Amino acid sequence: MPGTVLLLAASPMGKGCLVDAASVLPVLAAVTPEVLSGTGTANVVELADPLEPQAVLTRLRAAATAPGPLTVYLAGQLQLDRKQRLVHLALARTTPATVRYTAFPWHWIVEELRLRTPGSTTLFVDLHADAEVWRELAGRPLVVGPGVSVYGRIAPPVTGVRRGVAVPGYMKALATILRSGQRPEAGVLHEQVLARTGGYGDLVLAWDATVPGGGGPRGGFAPAAPTQSRPLGAAPPDPHHRPPGSSSNAGRAENGAAGPGENGLPAPVRENPSGLVREDPSGLVREDPSGLVGKGLTRAVADGSAGAAAIVDPHTAITAAVEAGRHAEAAELADRCEQGALREFGAGSEAVLHWREVRADLAMFAGDAARSCEAWMGVAEARLAAGQPARDPVVEAAVDRAHHQWGLVADAGRARELGVALAELRGRVPGRRAGALEHVRQHLAELEQRSAELRSAQHVPG
Repeated sequence: MPGTVLLLAASPMGKGCLVDAASVLPVLAAVTPEVLSGTGTANVVELADPLEPQAVLTRLRAAATAPGPLTVYLAGQLQLDRKQRLVHLALARTTPATVRYTAFPWHWIVEELRLRTPGSTTLFVDLHADAEVWRELAGRPLVVGPGVSVYGRIAPPVTGVRRGVAVPGYMKALATILRSGQRPEAGVLHEQVLARTGGYGDLVLAWDATVPGGGGPRGGFAPAAPTQSRPLGAAPPDPHHRPPGSSSNAGRAENGAAGPGENGLPAPVRENPSGLVREDPSGLVREDPSGLVGKGLTRAVADGSAGAAAIVDPHTAITAAVEAGRHAEAAELADRCEQGALREFGAGSEAVLHWREVRADLAMFAGDAARSCEAWMGVAEARLAAGQPARDPVVEAAVDRAHHQWGLVADAGRARELGVALAELRGRVPGRRAGALEHVRQHLAELEQRSAELRSAQHVPG
């Protein structure tokens, strides 16, 4: 059956432009329709710097209702409607004050793709986020829907006076690969692109809707790490990880937080080494850390806000507290769980490390990037001290998540302090993506330069 391809590149005109999105269209247009879609024949629709949201909606709706596979290549920048706190794709006339009226709401994309046959839609994205969107994504994942395969990256905001207009590097690398005439599977193509680009600090997306579980949390993503969100301390999604009950157990997984494969590449792997993950229909991740639930720990923590009744699963109470914005309560409950695990299983046990991971995630949800970074580094150090190798996926995951949270620390002094420790840790745990240690060193140098410039500006002779 013929496929449909939608090429959409959009970014604002003027000083609000973060990325020259349309610059990738000539490269994509040089790829044959068959290769773009991965089908024998295909119809291609191109939208370059559209002006009106309604025009984008019309083209997207036509593509979504067409029979056969749909592949969308999307490059642009994300901005936030400050009144409703909704993420939008910025269009040519978009300004920070007019996002609600001139940009394309992200939830329109979700709605138009919602009724398509699961697994028949693939979305490749190369997006740049402004500071408001980046902060919003830290606490509220950007949803695309479980039936849509998503690959790509969201680049963080670039700070400093030297900020220029970026290029859609991920999409250009993807188009360059496709121009060779080969069309690998989407997950493999995504891995090849990441191997070429190597940019660190991006939110990397990989969700395969054709695989049960998809390798990620229900088609949502957020910068809890350089990839999709992983609520409440779940063991990190491996790029080849299959959920419990999957037919494949063999092979060695690579960390989903920063490895070039990211969350769900098709390959045989072992299960998560801790065996903690299981998903419920809500899309939040629940765990039973080494059998804690039902082994007395729940009784040990039931004397708090949960009342006299025993908590069936403390993760349920923690999740409810986070969703209600009661971050201090969630952190207190996780701390009591950690202390209970320490008494029952001992320091360095998987149960204790699990709750330390939960606390690191809770700090992220509370918007405390510095505390989350420090907690993830502590988890990595504890795993290394327990004898786990530096290339163990769970060790790499902890360092990758610390690295990502470090990039969100707003206080320059605190960022420098954490950066020194992170650089030392990165020297021992470089991770799977090239340039991670160099990224830390470069960012540290930028922080030092900014600090020196500030001191110079504040110095008054005499």
